[in-house]
Amino acid sequence: MDEYEGISEVAHEPDPEFAESTNVAAFMREYGIDDYEELIARTTSNVAGEPESGVDWFWDEIVDYLDIDFYADYDAVRDGSDGPQFTDWYPGGEINVAHNVVDRHAAVDSPNRNRVALIWEGEPGDVREVTFHELHRETNRVANYLESVGIETGDTVGLYMPMVPEVVSILYGCLKVGAIAVPIFSGFGREATATRIDDAEPSVLFTGDGFYRRGKEIRLKATADAAIDDAGHVDHTVVYDRLGATPDGNENGGDDDSSDVDPVPWDDDRDVTWREAVGSRLSTYDTKRLPSDRESLLLYSSGTTGTPKGIVHTHAGVLMQCAKEIHFGFDQKPADRFFWVSDIGWMMGPWTLIGNHAFGGTVVMYEGAPDHPDPDRFWELIDRHGVTQFGISPTAIRALRKHGDEWVEGHDLSSLRILGSTGEPWDPESWTWFYETVGDGQCPIINISGGTEICGCFLMPMPNQPLKPCTLGGPGLGMAVDIVDEAGESITETGERGYLVARDSCPSMTKSLWSGDERYLEEYWSTWPDLWDHGDFAQKDEDGFWFLHGRADDALNVAGRKVGPAEIEGVLIDHDAVNQAAAVGVPDETTGTAVVAYVVLEPGVDPSEELREGLRELVGEEHGKPFRPRELLFVDAFPKTQSGKIIRRAIESVYRDEDPGDLSSMENPEALEDLRDPA
Repeated sequence: MDEYEGISEVAHEPDPEFAESTNVAAFMREYGIDDYEELIARTTSNVAGEPESGVDWFWDEIVDYLDIDFYADYDAVRDGSDGPQFTDWYPGGEINVAHNVVDRHAAVDSPNRNRVALIWEGEPGDVREVTFHELHRETNRVANYLESVGIETGDTVGLYMPMVPEVVSILYGCLKVGAIAVPIFSGFGREATATRIDDAEPSVLFTGDGFYRRGKEIRLKATADAAIDDAGHVDHTVVYDRLGATPDGNENGGDDDSSDVDPVPWDDDRDVTWREAVGSRLSTYDTKRLPSDRESLLLYSSGTTGTPKGIVHTHAGVLMQCAKEIHFGFDQKPADRFFWVSDIGWMMGPWTLIGNHAFGGTVVMYEGAPDHPDPDRFWELIDRHGVTQFGISPTAIRALRKHGDEWVEGHDLSSLRILGSTGEPWDPESWTWFYETVGDGQCPIINISGGTEICGCFLMPMPNQPLKPCTLGGPGLGMAVDIVDEAGESITETGERGYLVARDSCPSMTKSLWSGDERYLEEYWSTWPDLWDHGDFAQKDEDGFWFLHGRADDALNVAGRKVGPAEIEGVLIDHDAVNQAAAVGVPDETTGTAVVAYVVLEPGVDPSEELREGLRELVGEEHGKPFRPRELLFVDAFPKTQSGKIIRRAIESVYRDEDPGDLSSMENPEALEDLRDPA
């Protein structure tokens, strides 16, 4: 049995009026598409007798349908002569992401010129709004600064930035000049930051004096300096003043009471303040016309195992994917306010910005922790800013749920239209809480899965589609994905679990890895001929709903049978006493691998031997005796990233008393000590 067995009932049926009003329903009407199955077939495969069908047709058609602006028309939708591994999308075309997301919306005759592009809230409560006109001017200043220090088309520029509004103008300024933006997660420490600088080799790094997190000042500048000392390459460091700790003092948004803040370390030969570098520049700039396949972003995988992979995205590819998903999957409307909990250093940061700003939409950004000063920070923010789409990880929802419904009930969340999630599998109880308590049983949960490698989603429900708890709906539009067995053959038996693959390219699929083609081919294309191996366990039920079971490389191989950790965890979380669970595999003389489970209990529940044995037996009953945890340990918290993902390798390393490696992305290092002394 798996964690989704028994989910047979549809939990969400879209209101007919809402369903008909969605962007995807309008697309279906435009092309005479009658139902969801036909929609997926028409956009992912060539349908016999239907000339307007298939991947090529879809990605060609939506350029005009979504009003994506190419400077010069492309010669063909793609050149696949080198195989799906190296497909050239929109060859001959000229485009620039920055033109599509900023320039055209800030034009004098544009209705979006004075529309708010960004609503930003700092953790202390300060709020700023930035219009497209203002964003355009500052983006141009960034572009002019970059050219003044010699940045040319194809050069890399690092963004090790706090989540402040200026990070958007930096990102778009890089794209304007044809530079490759390299976002680096602001929670990374010295080693992780240095690794990325060393690999990408940027000569310019944007950073800040710091940011606020749980009421504390988190300093960035010293970490940036140390990383540069280790990696080299950086000749110019632009330092934004958030805390009032740069030589500019309190000029750019630090606390008014921050005059006594300790100044950041400073190198007069390399460092320059944001005001000096950007503030005095011209606010006009002619955005570069670039080939469709010109590199736009270098996004690094999280690096939880091995050396982080540098994922290379293009201007046409990343724009098309992000815009398509925001328009269809998240039903973007002119009045919407879109908030996804993310850092600019993770894929969801650029995805949110590019996808919404392609349509002149408004993005909400937040600087700090989800439960500071109280567990209702997000609910308060949604209420205050009228958020319409809200995206968050399942782990973060599990953590917020444990504080109780009363923290949600005190706020008006009626502005919400759509909920979103990504990053890991759900458990049914938390999915249902998110749907009913946060979404009032009205908002579809667009649970998506893809990754940094495509800056988007392989799987994505549509908002006019019924939903079962935890489902990912099915293939995203234009995404030719499948579930295959060990031999790479399509699984036809309902409910059988297999491997998620892509049978074709898509415009945003990484054109290679920054380190070269050899690792790219080995990582994604070496398991089966001409199939992209995404590395996830997937399953489709009898009603056609798709589910994921976690990473195949996290699989627990117990007595010759592989299961995902999420399967074990799902059984435990279903118990009324359990709030969160994490399962890891450890060596065992008898079964090869044994399961060790860690559990965070619900508030008010005390650990006991009776509960411990009951939970172990429950897993054994559901999965069979070999999967009954050899040990079940009670802890107060799990080590997590800032985006809310549980770091299982850290848990496993503590159990084995091994070096966990780089944990600079960890939100709560104190959780490791708790793991070393469980109940």
